[in-house]
Parts: sequence; C-alpha cells; structure tokens
Amino acid sequence: MPPTLASLVNHSALKLTVRAGEDHLDVPVRWAHVSELADPVPYMEGGELLLITALKLDAEDREAMRRYVRRLVGAGVVGLGFAVGVNYDETPEPLVDACAQEGLPLLEVPRRTPFLAISKAVSAAIAADQYRAVTAGFAAQRELTKQALGAGPEGVLGALAAQVDGWAALYDASGAVVAAAPEWAGRRAARLTAEVERLRERPAPASSVVGGPDHEDRVELHSLGTGRRPRAALAVGTAAALGTAERYAVHSAIALLTLTTERSRSLHAAEQRVGAAVLRMLLAGEPDHARAVAGDLYGALLDAPFRMIVAESASGPAGEHLGELAETVESAAARAGEAVLVVPEGERLVVLAADEGAAVAACTAHAAAREAERARPEQGRADEDGLVVGLSAPTGPTAASAAYKQAEQALSVARRRGRVFVEHEQLAAGSVLPLLADDAVKAFADGLLRALHEHDATGRGDLVASLRAWLSRHGQWDAAAADLGVHRHTLRYRMRRVEEILGRSLDDPDVRMELWLALKATTTE
Repeated sequence: MPPTLASLVNHSALKLTVRAGEDHLDVPVRWAHVSELADPVPYMEGGELLLITALKLDAEDREAMRRYVRRLVGAGVVGLGFAVGVNYDETPEPLVDACAQEGLPLLEVPRRTPFLAISKAVSAAIAADQYRAVTAGFAAQRELTKQALGAGPEGVLGALAAQVDGWAALYDASGAVVAAAPEWAGRRAARLTAEVERLRERPAPASSVVGGPDHEDRVELHSLGTGRRPRAALAVGTAAALGTAERYAVHSAIALLTLTTERSRSLHAAEQRVGAAVLRMLLAGEPDHARAVAGDLYGALLDAPFRMIVAESASGPAGEHLGELAETVESAAARAGEAVLVVPEGERLVVLAADEGAAVAACTAHAAAREAERARPEQGRADEDGLVVGLSAPTGPTAASAAYKQAEQALSVARRRGRVFVEHEQLAAGSVLPLLADDAVKAFADGLLRALHEHDATGRGDLVASLRAWLSRHGQWDAAAADLGVHRHTLRYRMRRVEEILGRSLDDPDVRMELWLALKATTTE
C-alpha cells in the first residue's frame, strides 16, 4: 500500500498531531512538497501533502484562510502540514477552522521535526510500496508461468483472477468466450461480446476500459496476437483500478496467452497441411488413404455425412473475407466439439464440415449477415464483389469429388446472381427458368429470334406468338390453332415460314428445345 496520512501520523519519529480532517486520513500521499507561496496551486499535481510555515500568509485572517484552503482542495492537495514554533507558536484557529470546514486534513508539525524528515518518510514509504509491487509482480509472473505450462490458458485465467481479486475471461477469434475464471464470470463476460468485437477491429496490440455489464466492476479488454487482426482477447474485471502489482500480473498474462495463441496458430497451420492432404485424396477418389491420413484428427468427420463448402473473394481484401469465414467456422466447430477441415487455396477456401453441424450453421449465418450488409443502401457497391459461398448437398467420402463440383456450381450461380451464398440443393429443388436471366442467355435468345421479330414487325404475320403456342401445345396443330384463333392450315403455313427464316427444322427436338428456352428467356425478368 502507498503511504497515507494515517501512516505518517502513526510514524513514531515524526510526532505529528491531527488538528482537522480526522475522517480523511486514509487518503494516499503521492509526495510531500514544501511551498511558502501565497498561491502554490500552479505547482501542484494532486495527491500532495503540502508543508508550510505561513511565512507569507496571514494565518489569522479567516477569509484569507478559507480562500487559501479552498484553492488547495480544488488542486487535489490531500493534506496540509503546518510547522509550529517558526512563525506561529501554535496553529492559528482560522486555519484550523478553514481546514475543518473544507474537510482537508491538517497536521501540526512540531519544531523538532524538520520538513525533510517528513519528505524522507514519504519517499521511503513510496519506494517500499514500489518494491513490494515489483516483488509481488515477479511472484505473480512465476505463478502465471507455472499455470501456463501445467494447466494452459484456463490455469492462467484462474491465477490472474486470484492476483487481481476479480475475474478474467478469454475470447476466441469470433468474440465468443472460451474460458473464464471463476466459473460464474463466463455469463458476465459473454455480455461484453460487442465491446470485444469493436476491440478486434483495431490493429493489435489494442486495449480499452469499459464499465461492467451490470456496472458492478471495471473491465479492461486487451487484444492478443501478433498479426494485423487479433486472434483472441482477454477481459479482466475488478472492483477498482489496478495497482502496480496487479498491472504486472495482467501484462504477464497477456504475454503468456499471446504465446499460447501463437503456438496454437503454428499447430493449426500443421493441422491445415494434414487437412489439405486429406482433401486431395478425397478428391482423387482415394477415401481409404484419406481415412488413414486423417486419423483421429479428421476421422470422425469422414464417418458421417458431411458438406463441402467452397468460398471465394472476387475482389477487395480476399484474405480478410476468407479469413473471417475460416475463423467463424473453426470457432463454431470448436465450441461444439466438432471436427472441421479448413483448407485455404489462394483466393479460395475449401471447408469440409459435418452435415447439420455447428460449422455449417455458422457459415450460413455469416453469409446471411454479409448479404444483409450488402443490401444496405449506404453500403453501395463496396462489397458487391466480395465473399461468395457455395454449399454442396450432404455426401460421404466416396462422393467427395461430386460434392466439390456441386459446391463449385452453387458458387458459380451465386456469383452470377449477385448473391453471397447459394446451396446446391436449392438449385435442384427449384426451376431452371431463373437461370435464363443470365445476360449471355438473353443475348443468345435475342439473336436466335431476331429474324422472327423483324418479320412480325412488317405486319406480315405473327410468327413469334404462333411458335410459342405451337411449342406450348407440344406440336398439336388443332389445339395450338384454337389457342390462336386461326385455322390449322394457317398455323402450318406459319411454322413452315419459321423454318424457312431460321433455316432450322422443327422436327429436330434440340431445335424445339432451344426455341422454347429462347422464348422463355426473352420473357424472364
């Protein structure tokens, strides 16, 4: 503890007497300062014990003393030491009354006690307190290191919470709480997710101080990691501001957790290399070899139906888009205890995740959030060509190559439609007609039917409408003629004109199919 006025009063060698402010002696003293100026306030920083003899003060003037003491209190002076036997044989009552009125402790200093002795006592107490803080900090560092080596991050959090007499929590890359100490702190830490997310948007290292979720404590947030985007965060909640020893403990915990995070990152990179090998074997049609390489790391994933996810970033910060998706998927899988295979491939990210698992759900939710951001008017076109994701149907190891093609097809459709996310099953369950809205298909349709439209524009017939009616009736002359309100011979004549103008035979099923799709494409919004 730093020195206080009470500790100075209890110092047997100083012989100080309290004349006013007895209820405020527990305040810490930052320094002892001697000044005989009538207004020493410009030279005060706050927290000082001011020592005077009233050499230039009229200590018998009550109004002057009230103004003097009031200025000292406003400047943050915590106590006033008045030496008797120099200019005044006793402490003047106007000064005593002014200090009592303002609540400023007034200590009477006997003549045999020099101001230098008081300054030395304060300095020695401050030095002793700093030494205790440093010693306690080193002890905390040793304990935290021991816990890091033996119990991992959970042990570090437990030791840190004990050192600061509060709580501590660790967040993963997605902002979710992965560990907390004591156990009850997990719920409190979870309510700070928004603040953690704002911290993660700043380059590491970064920190901030926020009020507790229930305004019960003071919470410090610190980012962890050495990269541009922090991979984790630490929260430390206490009832009051941290002291020197507690600050040492927090800094030690940050260093240890950062090392743990970076070590995990190296292991993660090794796991990714194994995952890439497993993926290559699956796509090459070698599921047995893939199982042997996967072992315990990815074996459980290959024993159940899984989904293939392929994501790309066409423009902009590709690494950031794909990195955020990878962090989201991996964090969700870790919290659910699922295995997930994530393989970065340049501008592409390939993910193998359990069907109906947390990782697939997190990917869908992440894509939906990006879709919503893109739809905002103020977003404009800034992210229009950003993240694009395709999801395959559920499959197994023997059909991994087919699932990869499904995910690529869904990705291609998502890009053409300006979507963030498309699931392959949506394509199979839907209609082919929306695909005809593609600009290339429309251009083909316009070119194929242009001669018929030009013919009809001259007023010499209605070949386009007749062709549509005939095709819609599957070539049934009477039914199509009835729909048009013409004789079947007239319709036959029109269809011969269509063949002559296009140079194609309507007996060819491929020709009829192309003409029907062209007619649909020219009417598809």
